[in-house]
Order: sequence, then structure tokens, then C-alpha cells
Amino acid sequence: MIFSIPNVLTIQEVEKITTSLAEGEFVDGKLTAGWHAKLVKNNQQLKKQTTLGKQLTEQIKSALYRNSLFQTAVRPKSIHSILLSRYEVNMSYDSHVDNALMKNSQMWRSDVSFTLFLSFPSEYEGGELVIEGADDEKAYKLEAGCAIVYPSTTLHRVNPVTEGTRLVAVGWVQSFIRDPSDREILFDLETARRVIFTKEGKTAEFDLISKSIANLIRKWADV
Repeated sequence: MIFSIPNVLTIQEVEKITTSLAEGEFVDGKLTAGWHAKLVKNNQQLKKQTTLGKQLTEQIKSALYRNSLFQTAVRPKSIHSILLSRYEVNMSYDSHVDNALMKNSQMWRSDVSFTLFLSFPSEYEGGELVIEGADDEKAYKLEAGCAIVYPSTTLHRVNPVTEGTRLVAVGWVQSFIRDPSDREILFDLETARRVIFTKEGKTAEFDLISKSIANLIRKWADV
């Protein structure tokens, strides 16, 4: 399931982050790429083990954890391996798939990937995130503060930036619900449950769906 989340960060939060990044220390993005991804990755990343890097990582995690759509659709067990990336003119990241396992404080699986846009679309040309499907592909270039969430199993790329600077935060999630089709079932049931509650309150139908959601989580949860 691929979906966008508006206003993960407020405009004020975005402005504060981008101002901080202007003073940050960036390194070659190839340092965090797998051996084959190094061949196609051309960007810069904020040095992680700094006070600024740790502070911004925690701010982005907090924003995602408080977002109800992210919680309902992704069901995060751990948001890990967040990177603050910068793309200048002629930088890009050609077609690749994210590593299945990533080591942060411990080893985590990548079930879901996200890109949180920190630059406004008007501030740069090119730089679209393109997610490739079996018979088509779709490009994404969202407003600053908005995120696109997609399965880590997909091939995707970042088109070359031809003007300006593209700033994003990218990260990965290990979900409590490992199978993406199971996550989608739970998301659909949760959406239906909330619609029923909004229209009719706590009805017998609402209780049955609530029971089904709870029991499916018991059946599928990876804890």
C-alpha cells in the first residue's frame, strides 16, 4: 500500500529543521548504501552521530508516532535508520531496492519505507521520487512537511535534481504486522470501524469489527 500523509510536520517545524540543516555537516551518501546501491547513489547525508543529527532524528520519529494515519496504516514496531538527505544539482539515486535488514542500535527488518519532504516543490526542479510497479511507475514530489509511505520491497529511484536543492528525511519501519496484505486488511477494517462510529456511535456492528481487529492483531502480530 502506497499512501501520502499531509502535514506530518508543520511549516514552522520544517523551517526550523531546514535552518538547522544549513549549518549541519553532510557526508557522502554512499557511506550508508549497500555494495550495489553505491553504484547508483549520488547524494549527501547529515552526519548521524552528532547532536544535531540525533535531535532531528528524534523530532521526526515523534512526529510520525503521533500521526494517526501513520499509526493505523503502518503499525510501527520500530522507526529506525532515519537519514537526512540533501540532493544538489545533478545528484540522483537510480533504481534500487532497500536493504531487507538494517542495523541501528540493533538489527531491524525494513517492512515500510518513507520519504518526508523538507523542501517545497518550488525550491527545486527534478528530484521526484519514482516508485516502480510491475507495469507502470508513479512520481511523487510533495509539499514540505508531507510524507510518502511505501513498501520497502519496491524498486524506486530519485530523479536527477536539475535546479535548486532537495532536502528530505528518509527512514524505515519494522511493523508489528509483517505481511503488507494483512496490514491493508487491518487498515480497511479500522477505516470502516471509524466511519460506523462517526455515523452511528458504538453499535453492535462496531463491536464486531473491533473484535475482529483485535483478534487479527493477536493472530498476526510480530512481537
